Amino acid sequence: MDQNVCEESIFSRIYQKWGQALFNFIRYKTKDVDQANDLVQEAFITLWDHCAEVSPEKAKSYLYTVANRKFLNQVAHLKVVQRHQSETSTGIHQENPEFLLEHQEFENTLQRAIDALPEGQKTAFLMNRIDQMTYAEIAEVLEISVKAVEKRMHLALKTLRTEIQELKNR
Repeated sequence: MDQNVCEESIFSRIYQKWGQALFNFIRYKTKDVDQANDLVQEAFITLWDHCAEVSPEKAKSYLYTVANRKFLNQVAHLKVVQRHQSETSTGIHQENPEFLLEHQEFENTLQRAIDALPEGQKTAFLMNRIDQMTYAEIAEVLEISVKAVEKRMHLALKTLRTEIQELKNR
């Protein structure tokens, strides 16, 4: 590798080239300028922390992936907080306890199945199902072909169907 992201001039060039585009991408998702600024800053800090592991050619994809994951983590955390607030404000669940248990077991199984997917499949699946990104948008962000995204999604869905079917058969 001739060029190294750890070199300040190269890191600065990456920031100049991709900083605004990454900000726009994240701002579109968050609809919040301050949150977008924070996520972009965190993505570039993470890139700097791992600069020796990322080539300049892969920096764009790395930044988008890191920023997107940090955004998804914030969304997941917010959902947990809101669910907790909702549960404590009502005091009791309206659903049948058996239903709640089955629902929780299904969510746990689904989450384990998603976590067990290979990284490429998991990323494509989450970008499509959570972020509502099209295959073309995913391909652009991950710098792969649309066909590769289609294959990753097909394999991810096939694996998840198998896992869910196994749950039903227990």
